[in-house]
Amino acid sequence: MTETQPTDAAADGAGAAPVRRSPVERRILDAALRLFAERGFDGTSVQGIVEAAEVTKGALYHYFDSKDALLYEIYHSLIARQLADLDAVLAEGLPPREAVRRVLTGLILSTAEHIDEAKVFGREMHRLDDVRMHAVRADRRRYHNTFRGLVEQGKRDGSFTTPTPADTVTIVALGMVNQLPRWYRADGPKPAAELAAEVADFILAALD
Repeated sequence: MTETQPTDAAADGAGAAPVRRSPVERRILDAALRLFAERGFDGTSVQGIVEAAEVTKGALYHYFDSKDALLYEIYHSLIARQLADLDAVLAEGLPPREAVRRVLTGLILSTAEHIDEAKVFGREMHRLDDVRMHAVRADRRRYHNTFRGLVEQGKRDGSFTTPTPADTVTIVALGMVNQLPRWYRADGPKPAAELAAEVADFILAALD
């Protein structure tokens, strides 16, 4: 999930660290994700997560201090992966057109692959406390600004000729991805790779 609106400028340059988890931690998160999806955040108790994960309450609190922390980690695992993919594309030094295509297709594929995480977070993110919400906004702002920078670079070097401001292009492009959890189904009629290619083609055609 990526930001489509600018946030606090103090968040510039922030980003999610790579996620490395123990098997127990992964089991707790998987149980929390399943219960949040089935019952909602408010309808899920810590005890329910403990029972579903088959761990002790002490084990859960060893890794996570609250349900808020579990919800944030569900988001963090997704955005950390997406930011790492973004950095990998940037490191290749590709021309703007190819970079935009690679970023968009990678983002759509990642979101589709982890659609349950995206659904739960999109529905429940307002439950986060102020500190964790600020971290979410920092990650999203970094993604937004980096993608906008690729569009601006392409406009400067003539790769993209659209008069539409780069910020508007970014809002439209990333907004498409943000809507995926509302309608995408892994068992639907269109494979994620085909959808990703079509969206990238559409955005690049608009930039021309």
